[in-house]
Amino acid sequence: MSKKIAILTSGGDSPGMNSAISALVKTALNSGFEPYLILEGYLGILNKNIILASEFPYNGISSFGGTAIGSTRFPEFKDEEIQKKAAKILTDMGISSLIVIGGDGTYKGGYKLHLQGIKVIALPGTIDNDIQFTDYTIGFDSALNTIVESVDKLRDTANSHRRCFVVEVMGRHCPDLALYSAIATGSEIVITNTNRLSAQEVSKIVLEQFKKGKPSVIITVLEYVLPNLKEFAAQIEKITNITTRAFEVGHIQRGGRPSAFDRILATKMAMKAIELIDEGKSGLAIGYLDGKIQAHDITKVVSVPVERTNELAQKINKINQN
Repeated sequence: MSKKIAILTSGGDSPGMNSAISALVKTALNSGFEPYLILEGYLGILNKNIILASEFPYNGISSFGGTAIGSTRFPEFKDEEIQKKAAKILTDMGISSLIVIGGDGTYKGGYKLHLQGIKVIALPGTIDNDIQFTDYTIGFDSALNTIVESVDKLRDTANSHRRCFVVEVMGRHCPDLALYSAIATGSEIVITNTNRLSAQEVSKIVLEQFKKGKPSVIITVLEYVLPNLKEFAAQIEKITNITTRAFEVGHIQRGGRPSAFDRILATKMAMKAIELIDEGKSGLAIGYLDGKIQAHDITKVVSVPVERTNELAQKINKINQN
């Protein structure tokens, strides 16, 4: 069995990716493997931008956000001929195992290389928490903490001026960041892709909250649900006559130092990945499920969409409006 393994990050970055990279390299070296780092994601394979991990300062990166080995979105990788070319490059270098860190697009790319004969293990690195068969993805907790810190500060100024804030958070099609941050911050209203509310419905709730004596109202919204955040806030202000501001937490959710939870999660997942490769296993995705680090068939992971109901959103709205 070839002792050469390669590691890449792809798609949107997330806090904790560097923790995973560092732990993968250390564990691989300790297990007698020769680890390589692929710079700039799947594009790095085609560009042969592949270096020995020993030539990279992997020891000092685990506490930093982002990904030290770079990431790109490479939609052309959907082309089977490009997949074959990438697999040949890895094979010609003697690299038989590839560890990919990223979200669903990264998983699909890894799955395609798996079909081309490359032994692939996938780690969930995305703030969106939208990977199947894992309760938490690497970066979700850190992004959640960033949102909570931002909303707590908004609440302070909103209380001072009796204002309403409409806060948009990331998550793409998965509402977990919106739901969990609403719980943590006491957001009075949460709007997601499974729990949509009109400006009229929201305005009615806002007025009720202020009549109850609340000094402010926070409305948490999942990205892509509202066509225009500022326009939505303006509609609420017009209906309620209460100053309402729109706020996008934005890309700071993807940056910053990873939380302790994400560092530990990334390290445990990395250790599991190397263990599986050492056992000759591949075509697997690592997950954290029911308090345990587990491995699942990557075919199932990429074929089963993550779905959420509106039950939690409705419970949050009911509880936080009291």
